[in-house]
Amino acid sequence: MLNQAPTSKNILDMIEAIFTLHGADSYLGEEVTMAQHMLQAAWLGEQQGETEAVILAALLHDVGHYANKLPPEVLMSGTDNRHQESAASWLADFFPAGIIEPIRLHVAAKRYLVTVDPDYRVQLSQASIDSLALQGGDMSAAEVAAMEENPYLDMAIRLRRLDDQGKAPELVTPDFSYFKPRLARWLMPPAREAE
Repeated sequence: MLNQAPTSKNILDMIEAIFTLHGADSYLGEEVTMAQHMLQAAWLGEQQGETEAVILAALLHDVGHYANKLPPEVLMSGTDNRHQESAASWLADFFPAGIIEPIRLHVAAKRYLVTVDPDYRVQLSQASIDSLALQGGDMSAAEVAAMEENPYLDMAIRLRRLDDQGKAPELVTPDFSYFKPRLARWLMPPAREAE
């Protein structure tokens, strides 16, 4: 199913297929699976009273590992697969910017936070520290200034913190079907799609 082109009619099923087919995959050196990580990030957002847009961005933030031509394992071998860009590009025709832009920025938000908050780096897991170097490390002053001009910075930081928290092997969450009706409500009207 993931080999076909996404449309407004199949995108939710394609996302669900990622959770079903790849959800049990190891999450890049963490003690949780890919599905556990994304579901935990969304569930923690709900428990913490986040907006629905941030909750859904948390749910979808790592689907780019599978919408990408580079598999997630390349991160472990020293190549940045730019999953944040892949996810945002893959989903952009179907969901509004309030979901897409925090996803696009969640790696930049990690870089931003390690640069501006001296206490943030020590909160990161070892796997997240390892991937940080591949993703560009600390930001330059110009990059920090650009981030601070971005209207989605606050949402991206909130998503980033959920991403960092969603790594607890013992945390039980609802499955994807719990969130699917909400995603359906946020689907944008279809653009002209090939028939």
